[in-house]
Amino acid sequence: MARFTKNRWASAIIPALLIHIPIGTVYCWSVFKQLIADQLHASPASVEWGFSLAIFFLGMSAAFAGPMVEKNIKKSALISMVCFVVGFAGTGVSIALGFLPGVFICYGAIMGVGLGIGYLTPVKNLMLWFADNKGLATGIAVAGFGLAKAIASPVMEYLIGSIGLVNMFYTLAVVYAIMMLVGFLLIRRPAGWVYDPATSYVSRVSILKKPVFWGIWLAFYINITCGLALISQEKDILHDVLKAFPQYAPLSPSAFAAAISGIIGLVLAVDSVFNTAGRVGLSTLSDHLKRRETVYQVIFVISIAVCLLQVCTNSIDRALLWAVLMMLFLVNAGYGGGFSTLPVLLDQHFGTKTVSTTHGLTLSAWAFAGLSGNQLASFVVTHAPDQAHRYAALIPVLIVLFIIALISISLVKAAGKRVAVA
Repeated sequence: MARFTKNRWASAIIPALLIHIPIGTVYCWSVFKQLIADQLHASPASVEWGFSLAIFFLGMSAAFAGPMVEKNIKKSALISMVCFVVGFAGTGVSIALGFLPGVFICYGAIMGVGLGIGYLTPVKNLMLWFADNKGLATGIAVAGFGLAKAIASPVMEYLIGSIGLVNMFYTLAVVYAIMMLVGFLLIRRPAGWVYDPATSYVSRVSILKKPVFWGIWLAFYINITCGLALISQEKDILHDVLKAFPQYAPLSPSAFAAAISGIIGLVLAVDSVFNTAGRVGLSTLSDHLKRRETVYQVIFVISIAVCLLQVCTNSIDRALLWAVLMMLFLVNAGYGGGFSTLPVLLDQHFGTKTVSTTHGLTLSAWAFAGLSGNQLASFVVTHAPDQAHRYAALIPVLIVLFIIALISISLVKAAGKRVAVA
């Protein structure tokens, strides 16, 4: 047993995946949100608040849980498991009772707290065990969060079809409880590591007073907001591009939807691959760069370039599928890479000893982006002057935001260089 506990894969990577894969299923919301609306006789727009609240509580709980994770990783892993499983199972109970506020409380608030604490818990541990490859380690674990949707969505659809929506929540709550319990039992700090309040504690107020923190926060927030804005409109963009193809012109709306469903499903699956590759690849790349900010600069430059390509070629309206796919895939890769590179970027500026606290505070950007990303896209698309080309109107807005993010992270990089020289 002693040899087993000294293995960094068994003590860090495996428990991180066992925690992150269950909580990553929050992104499976689209699988059952319409079913919840139908069963509760509620509008999809009102039910959508369940997901928005989950992301909000994820970010805000992470912001406040940092010091606890620094001090006691076992405690945070256990609290995460309890909150997530209770919230997930409670969602099933709320649906069975026909109680929509219960969905908001269970899926949004209780499960959201489990998400935030669970997301934060393995990160510093990975960086301690893989001190020479911090980016690779965090990338692998965060990739589990990103892959969860691809893994769990077909399982959820099968269970819903065979045992029903409510029983799906009950069944998976048991499965996730077992996975996260094993993760709780396995996760541990490296031998010899001891929490020292004198060096590991940092005032959150002092962090919030640093301009560098806000530069990182802004860049992270914009990357998520733009990613969510584009991802939320992805199916509709592909629908508009494909309907301009001559072979689909004679089809009725229902026949057209059936004809392109396979194509859209394939594109969304490839999206997941790019998202995961971005999480692992870009954070691993940061291990080989002098300044971690360079990865974010690469993300924003590529995102600006592929969005400009769409504007210059008018690819959405001209049905240039290759240009649209390039934009969707590469922005998705940057979206994923922004998450996995964040912990090592914060480590570079604030140190490993306080990374759980600084990481948690920065994840508050996720909370606000979860509320603003979809709403931004909906607002732009709804108020586009030319409704025939409404989805193309979103892209220039994203370009402006990506430019602001690039400027922000470049200023952070310049500040970091000045400190390094001093």
